[in-house]
Amino acid sequence: MEKNTSAGAKFQKLVELMARLRAPGGCPWDREQTFDSIKPYTLEETYEVLDAIDQREWGELAEELGDFLLQAVFYAQMASEEKLFSIEDALDAINGKLIRRHPHVFGEQTAETAGDVKRIWGQVKAEEKKDKGKQDGLLAPVPRALPALVEAQQISSRAAGAGFDWENPEQVLDKLHEELAEFAEARRLASHDALENEVGDLLFVLVNLARFVKVDPEQALRRTNTKFRKRFAYIEQKLAERGRRLEDSNLAEMEALWQEAKQ
Repeated sequence: MEKNTSAGAKFQKLVELMARLRAPGGCPWDREQTFDSIKPYTLEETYEVLDAIDQREWGELAEELGDFLLQAVFYAQMASEEKLFSIEDALDAINGKLIRRHPHVFGEQTAETAGDVKRIWGQVKAEEKKDKGKQDGLLAPVPRALPALVEAQQISSRAAGAGFDWENPEQVLDKLHEELAEFAEARRLASHDALENEVGDLLFVLVNLARFVKVDPEQALRRTNTKFRKRFAYIEQKLAERGRRLEDSNLAEMEALWQEAKQ
């Protein structure tokens, strides 16, 4: 009999493996985990997926996506044990949501642009909330536990969608200069609380500037982090070739090597 290699069969195997690990006689570590104890691993796996994409390591991405899928199966298994819901419920939920929120594909509506799709998506979400009797504020759906940069991106985008926004990037740049002046004043006053407040305001304005020019600030910063790592590693390598360490160098020498790395 030919072995079933469909995605469905392989996903079912993953579900069964997770159930076995959590069952009596399974893995002691897996059995003692809770919803809260697994959360840090979920965040870690998410960033490992993003890093594999940034590095264009496609084989590694396949492996990381497997780890990412395991997180969903792990949560669903724990929920099933507590009679809360099953993995089938989760799959039904996402399948139904995709169909409902794409009436331009599965229904009779039309969408010519990505903007049309976002508008339709928002309308369907609003209708879903109304049907559930939810009266949350506009920003309530954005999780507070998100990384601050991502949260800023999402809440500013939602506010902008409601009309609370600048008209063009130049106005955002004017706001940036205004916040820089306020930061300078906070430095003059030597107030740590004021400095923290003004740095936050600066970052928030930069997130909005990125939104106006259609750049993902999280990915932009990750790209810069990667660039910094490579250039700093070049400095370390060149110093090592000279038989020297970072501690033996000085800023002028490291800056010269930094400029070499940029080339």
